[in-house]
Amino acid sequence: MTTHRYSPDVSHGSASGASRGWHAPVARGPLNATVTVPGSKSLTNRELVLAALADAPSRLIAPLHSEDSARMVDALRTLGVGVAPETGAGAFGDDLVVTPAWPLHGGTVDCGQAGTVMRFVAPLAGFAHGEVTLTAHESALHRPMGAMIKALRDVGVDIDDGGNWALPFTVRGHGHVRGGEVTIDASASSQFVSGLLLAAPRFDVGLHLVHRGERLPSMPHIDMTIETLAHRGVHVERPAHGEWIVPAGPIRSKDVHLEPDLSNAAPFLGAAMIVGGSVSITGWPAHSTQSGAMLTDILSLMGARTSRRGGVLTVTAGDRIAGVDLDLSAAGELTPTIVALAAFADAPSTLYGIGHIRGHETDRISALATELRAVGGEAQELDDGIRIVPRPLHGGRWRAHHDHRMATTGAMVGLVVPGVEIDDIGTTAKTMPEFPQLWQAMLDGSHAGS
Repeated sequence: MTTHRYSPDVSHGSASGASRGWHAPVARGPLNATVTVPGSKSLTNRELVLAALADAPSRLIAPLHSEDSARMVDALRTLGVGVAPETGAGAFGDDLVVTPAWPLHGGTVDCGQAGTVMRFVAPLAGFAHGEVTLTAHESALHRPMGAMIKALRDVGVDIDDGGNWALPFTVRGHGHVRGGEVTIDASASSQFVSGLLLAAPRFDVGLHLVHRGERLPSMPHIDMTIETLAHRGVHVERPAHGEWIVPAGPIRSKDVHLEPDLSNAAPFLGAAMIVGGSVSITGWPAHSTQSGAMLTDILSLMGARTSRRGGVLTVTAGDRIAGVDLDLSAAGELTPTIVALAAFADAPSTLYGIGHIRGHETDRISALATELRAVGGEAQELDDGIRIVPRPLHGGRWRAHHDHRMATTGAMVGLVVPGVEIDDIGTTAKTMPEFPQLWQAMLDGSHAGS
């Protein structure tokens, strides 16, 4: 079994990427590979924000170096925070030492396509002395921000959005944020809740936040936010479902070791089920608030065998991929991987509870259905999900739609369907710049059988 580790250049290109017309490699036999994936994007960007607001410098060990994390680093530097790379022992780049600044500075923040940047930095802008303008890549200007804008106004942040309730907008920072009680509809994104909770300890009177809406998606991400705050000495009370109380107070500095990104591991683990054989992921935590931690249960339900020994999770193909009916409301970001598996299942699958993923990098439900049909599959869009009926697939062009997870889904299909061409594999740089190399190395390891 071969372990593949890479140390890529930490510079980053645009969201569209320079690599075009990537022919998805076809597996030549059952897989037998061990893969190390980079750090968690969700954890990296949360820890960057908390380190920026902390009472002393912090060190992030083995953070993710990707377009999304680079956008967060650039945003914090624009606001006056020091973020300096230092050599570490990680396989994917330097550690980061974050030195807080208070009050924050004004400036222009380009969020790129990063939802965490637009939703996490907007509350920080209120701490600046001066104006902070937040904008984004044109493909991300559609992403929901209205609920965040309303909530920030309710806690005393001065925002000029031109009446559009969307990016771009300008925050007139006064060096502090009042805080207090606020009600929010976070049905479109749990990041609204996380962004407010991360900044809340530095609000003048803390925060009492209540969600009122039809659903609260991606609860593991909110749990992650609460756990990262707890590790830095901030206790978040949860008097009821959809209600949080954060006291005003200091955020402790801390040296933090970042977990690997479990959702980015999903395509590699799913590959074993599609092709046969096994794939192992190193560094799999015994406990994690990442939604990717649900993969062990989901993949087992779909017919795989899973085991974890010594921090290594191994997924081994069973004799079939089972069709499923799954509520993925807690793990919507896994939907693209599960759709790829469902395309090769022994029965139809229905995935639901995921209406919120229509507001991600693209309308993922529509994009997945469209691209699956383009290669011969059958998929039906539902208001809150997608239904997949397995059909024989053929090669063709698979559009990424400026979405990293759409690109990796196409790569999964191409494992056993010759002639699948991803129009823009460069979109994977958003959260995993090394994806093409790691994907090929996984296949080389399976062919070598070493």
